[in-house]
Amino acid sequence: MAGPETDAQFHFTGIKKYFNTYTLIGRMNCVLATYRGIALIALYFKLRSEKSPAVKET
Repeated sequence: MAGPETDAQFHFTGIKKYFNTYTLIGRMNCVLATYRGIALIALYFKLRSEKSPAVKET
Protein backbone atom coordinates (compact mmCIF):
# COMPACT_ATOMS: atom_id res chain seq x y z
CA MET A 1 0.00 0.00 0.00
CA ALA A 2 1.11 3.52 -0.67
CA GLY A 3 1.67 5.69 2.34
CA PRO A 4 4.24 7.55 4.37
CA GLU A 5 6.17 4.35 5.05
CA THR A 6 7.05 3.97 1.35
CA ASP A 7 9.48 6.92 1.46
CA ALA A 8 11.22 5.51 4.52
CA GLN A 9 12.20 2.29 2.73
CA PHE A 10 14.47 4.14 0.27
CA HIS A 11 17.77 5.18 1.84
CA PHE A 12 19.97 6.43 -0.98
CA THR A 13 23.52 7.63 -0.58
CA GLY A 14 25.87 9.46 -2.90
CA ILE A 15 24.62 10.60 -6.28
CA LYS A 16 21.61 8.25 -6.05
CA LYS A 17 20.29 10.49 -3.29
CA TYR A 18 19.79 13.34 -5.78
CA PHE A 19 19.14 11.48 -9.06
CA ASN A 20 16.61 8.67 -8.62
CA THR A 21 13.27 7.70 -10.11
CA TYR A 22 11.50 6.87 -6.86
CA THR A 23 10.93 10.38 -5.51
CA LEU A 24 9.57 13.54 -7.09
CA ILE A 25 12.70 15.50 -6.14
CA GLY A 26 14.90 12.86 -7.78
CA ARG A 27 12.86 12.92 -10.97
CA MET A 28 12.92 16.70 -11.04
CA ASN A 29 16.71 16.72 -10.69
CA CYS A 30 17.04 14.28 -13.61
CA VAL A 31 14.84 16.46 -15.82
CA LEU A 32 16.67 19.66 -14.88
CA ALA A 33 20.05 18.06 -15.53
CA THR A 34 18.86 16.95 -18.96
CA TYR A 35 17.57 20.42 -19.83
CA ARG A 36 20.81 22.03 -18.65
CA GLY A 37 22.87 19.61 -20.73
CA ILE A 38 20.87 20.37 -23.86
CA ALA A 39 21.13 24.11 -23.20
CA LEU A 40 24.92 23.88 -22.74
CA ILE A 41 25.33 21.95 -26.01
CA ALA A 42 23.18 24.49 -27.88
CA LEU A 43 25.12 27.39 -26.34
CA TYR A 44 28.43 25.77 -27.25
CA PHE A 45 27.50 25.38 -30.91
CA LYS A 46 26.03 28.88 -31.08
CA LEU A 47 29.17 30.51 -29.68
CA ARG A 48 31.51 28.32 -31.71
CA SER A 49 29.90 29.19 -35.04
CA GLU A 50 30.29 32.95 -34.47
CA LYS A 51 34.05 32.77 -33.93
CA SER A 52 35.10 30.73 -36.94
CA PRO A 53 33.16 30.49 -40.22
CA ALA A 54 32.74 27.05 -41.74
CA VAL A 55 34.05 28.09 -45.17
CA LYS A 56 36.93 30.53 -45.48
CA GLU A 57 36.95 32.97 -48.36
CA THR A 58 40.17 33.00 -50.41
